[in-house]
Amino acid sequence: MSAEFEQLVAQFEQFQSKIRNVDDQLADVGRMQTELADLEATASSADRAITVVAGPGGSVKDIQLTDKALTRSPQELSSSIMSTLQEAVAEAARKQATIVDEHMGGELNTTDQVIETQAQLFGTSPEDLRARMEEARPARPAPPEEEIHEDYSQQDLFGDDEDDRPAPPAPPPADNGGSAGDDFLRNLFDDER
Repeated sequence: MSAEFEQLVAQFEQFQSKIRNVDDQLADVGRMQTELADLEATASSADRAITVVAGPGGSVKDIQLTDKALTRSPQELSSSIMSTLQEAVAEAARKQATIVDEHMGGELNTTDQVIETQAQLFGTSPEDLRARMEEARPARPAPPEEEIHEDYSQQDLFGDDEDDRPAPPAPPPADNGGSAGDDFLRNLFDDER
């Protein structure tokens, strides 16, 4: 094999590697979307008479009332439902932010922003909200071996960093006698730079 052909093969393999990296990142986005769609947060009133289940984006999936809740005055019941609802939606927002940060490598710092905002709105401390999150967080099993991927979160999606680029191949002689296929591959990789 000629050195030029070996160089083309190496560049093609590098191109395929970049495609695999993009595929891995897209698969991770798909897993994030699945986790977000399945997200639920449950909050109950202090006396357990009212339970609210919230989903992503502040959606309310369920409200359950016990017979005890129905013995309250309309104003008291309404107030209890609203405070329980707010608690469930706030927890769902914190969970949603955590999922986004986990999949985006924490670059967005979404969880901290949500916690700071909620602490101001609810008149509590960010530390108190973080403690609640830790209490509510289920232990996550380790991903299966085949799902463990290199962390590409700090890399450019297409790997176009100047420092990561391979040295350009030496230009072919003016009359290289190459085939149209060789010219096609050479032009394909020249466009990548």
